[in-house]
Amino acid sequence: QYVRQGITQWIHNWIKRGWKTASKQPVKNAELWKTLHEETQRHQVEWHWVKGHSGHPGNERADELANEAIDEHQRRAACAKSS
Repeated sequence: QYVRQGITQWIHNWIKRGWKTASKQPVKNAELWKTLHEETQRHQVEWHWVKGHSGHPGNERADELANEAIDEHQRRAACAKSS
């Protein structure tokens, strides 16, 4: 829900406020939000919330991809440390 609300509701005010929250704090992960916003401007996107770990095929695939990315990041970090 966080990403869906962020990209469909909160982002408009973050942009107006210069990437600050309502409490005038910097938006966390602003660079990621900016990238996501840019990509959603180039495509037609519908955002739907799906309960996690409920067997939904799309959510299961997203979990799989996220875990693969984490594993790859950890492998690269370990290689960089050892060299």
